[in-house]
Amino acid sequence: MASIDMVRTRSAFDVRDDALRVDAGVLTTFPQMLRAGQTVFEKTGGLHAAALFDGVTGKMLVLREDVGRHNAVDKVVGWALRQDRLPVRGTVLMVSGRASFELTQKAMMAGIPVLAAVSAPSSLAAEMATEVGMTLVGFLRGSSMVIYAGHERVVGTQVRVSEGSAV
Repeated sequence: MASIDMVRTRSAFDVRDDALRVDAGVLTTFPQMLRAGQTVFEKTGGLHAAALFDGVTGKMLVLREDVGRHNAVDKVVGWALRQDRLPVRGTVLMVSGRASFELTQKAMMAGIPVLAAVSAPSSLAAEMATEVGMTLVGFLRGSSMVIYAGHERVVGTQVRVSEGSAV
């Protein structure tokens, strides 16, 4: 664990105090909107995507694609920086793959309070999200999701929501 501690960073932004409450029904629309916006993936079948959504309205603010999922997230955060939007409060970062420790850390550093993924998060991602007060959602597919950290930010009961342990 010492090696992970060496790469942990502290953020200038505290996501713990972000007042966002995202409706579970709105959250379930994000994977389809992400997929629909992946124009290059449609042609190649080989790119990851990351998108930033307004957590209240569900509006997609930006979507970026890249061969690397980390690069796609970097492009989204870079967009927010160029738009002078850091910290990106009240938003959800949606990723097309799994949620790793590094992606969780990048979201935290940008002040994003919710990270959602279509696949599983790592156990380190779940630990970090819990530690910093971030909401981490995995297996966001169809009308169901698993909340690994910060379940209090996800409201509404019209979808199947469960709490889980990361792998």
